[in-house]
Amino acid sequence: MGKPKKRTSPRKTGTRRSHQFLDLARSVNAKSPIKVRTTVGESGRKVVKKAN
Repeated sequence: MGKPKKRTSPRKTGTRRSHQFLDLARSVNAKSPIKVRTTVGESGRKVVKKAN
């Protein structure tokens, strides 16, 4: 997916590129069978617990 450019005011949280990209990626993941990587916590590798 293409990355959107930063807005002109750099310190506002919602206008930063990463926030815009996350919103786009989550909307794609909700609809598409092909998933886009968002954050490590959301789309990280699944850990299988070992049975002792």
